[in-house]
Amino acid sequence: MNSIGSTLTTIWRIAAPYFRSEDKWAGRALLAAVVLIELGTVAIDVLLNQWRNRFYNALQEHNWDNFVSELIYFSVVVTIFIAIAVYQLYLNQWLQIRWRKWMTENYLGDWLANANHYRMQLQGDAADNPDQRMTDDVKLFVDRTLNIGLGVLNAVVTLVSFVVILWGLSMAAPLHLFGSEVSIPGYLVWAALLYSVLGTWLTHLIGRPLVGLDFRQQQFEADFRFNLVRVRENAEQIALLKGEPVERERLLKRFGAVVDNWLGIMSRTKKITAFTASYGQAAVIFPYVLVAPAYFANKTQLGGMMQAASAFGSVQGALSFFISAYRSLAEWQAVIQRLDGFSHTVAEAKGLASQPDGLHVVTDSGRDIHLDKLTVALPHDRPLVSVNGFRVRPSERVLVTGPSGAGKSTLFRAIAGIWPFGKGTISIPAGAKMMMLPQRPYFPVDTLQAAIAYPSRSDSYPADRLRTVLTQVGLPALASRLGEEAHWNRMLSLGEQQRLGVARALLEAPDYLFLDEATASLDEPSEAALYRLLQDQLPATTIVSIGHRATLDAFHQRKVGLIKTGDTFVLQDSGGEAKL
Repeated sequence: MNSIGSTLTTIWRIAAPYFRSEDKWAGRALLAAVVLIELGTVAIDVLLNQWRNRFYNALQEHNWDNFVSELIYFSVVVTIFIAIAVYQLYLNQWLQIRWRKWMTENYLGDWLANANHYRMQLQGDAADNPDQRMTDDVKLFVDRTLNIGLGVLNAVVTLVSFVVILWGLSMAAPLHLFGSEVSIPGYLVWAALLYSVLGTWLTHLIGRPLVGLDFRQQQFEADFRFNLVRVRENAEQIALLKGEPVERERLLKRFGAVVDNWLGIMSRTKKITAFTASYGQAAVIFPYVLVAPAYFANKTQLGGMMQAASAFGSVQGALSFFISAYRSLAEWQAVIQRLDGFSHTVAEAKGLASQPDGLHVVTDSGRDIHLDKLTVALPHDRPLVSVNGFRVRPSERVLVTGPSGAGKSTLFRAIAGIWPFGKGTISIPAGAKMMMLPQRPYFPVDTLQAAIAYPSRSDSYPADRLRTVLTQVGLPALASRLGEEAHWNRMLSLGEQQRLGVARALLEAPDYLFLDEATASLDEPSEAALYRLLQDQLPATTIVSIGHRATLDAFHQRKVGLIKTGDTFVLQDSGGEAKL
């Protein structure tokens, strides 16, 4: 019961926000319509159950007029049933897509907000494969929640409706054992209850492992898909290293996990299917076995026996909902666990950015970037870089050097506000526009115009301006391809990508530009040409660069380095004054 309560609480936490959102009235109206139609289908089942009594009695009595009138009645009721069933499906699907759209937008917003997606990776990404969470899992959650919820409602209302009918039929067709009448009030109800409880218990006993198997199957499938994408994204490097045999072995190992888990699902499904199929077939004949003695003793008519069998089936079906929906329930619970885990990981990532004694980026009224009592740490809280009282002034050109692994890029990430580990304060001038250029730029799979303008909108800059900038950074051949859509990270060499990164900076014209070895793949003359271009085109921009080449000294007024002191690296001016 504790597990059921916990699961229901989780379902409410995931599902309820939509029905309190800006789309709540449409969602509530659609849900109410679907529920009312579901209640209508139960009412039609009750009418058809009563119809069976009259119809089979007409057959037994050879009453032609009643037979015809009951056929007409049946046709009218079934026509209504078909109409409402069609609209129930239509409205159900309409509600599903609206609900799914809202959930996807919110999960996507939380995931991408304030670099949460990056911090989740730094935590080890406990919610593996976020793409799967926001596609398959959201879709399955909405579908299973509606269908299982409506199924439970149907079962409850059906149970209440038909228990009354079945109780009355128990009196009309009393139990006969060995030719003697046995007085057990409502014996058909008790028989249905006993049959269903026993079947439910055995089904859960057999099928319980399916929850874990379904959870792992989705995880293994997503891992295999992710690694396939990784091979596609890194095709050139793999081909150059002739790593295809290793990749094939790795991928087959991932797929092996998919197959092994699927075999486990097959084995468990075979067992539960064998039981539920046997249970379902036995349920067809069981009520006839109970009522037949009363029929042959002339205590009830054929119509009464058929109505009792139908009512027994409805009550037993309602009580056995857990059995018929077990596989869907197992899959649903696995989906709930994955979405809940994703939400918790997003919340943890948000918490990393708001720790009271953590690393904070604040704005102030000054004109400098100021690093005060700052310690940048690794994810396991081991200090990496210590800085105090360090300032970067407007229009200054600063070169940051240091050995590999000293924490230069990590310091830049801290200044950008995406690195959560450490403590201290980074002050940024209010309203200042900052831009970071990494060594390997990112370009969306879109038109070249959109790729250059990123993260601004593709129409943020006139086409003539884009062509001019492409020519300035040494890529005139691309000027005629602005409308071409491609995977530019694969189409262009790393040197060309770095030139495009500089083109972005020229378009954006930030107040502070940080270059993290952003021209390292270019030859020295090309790198020098790009730095001269930045100086000429962005004279008011403060430029802070990470680099190892001595040729970069000429383009920077100030040189600082990360020097190993004890277990940490300390930022130090070229003059030798430690900023501790």
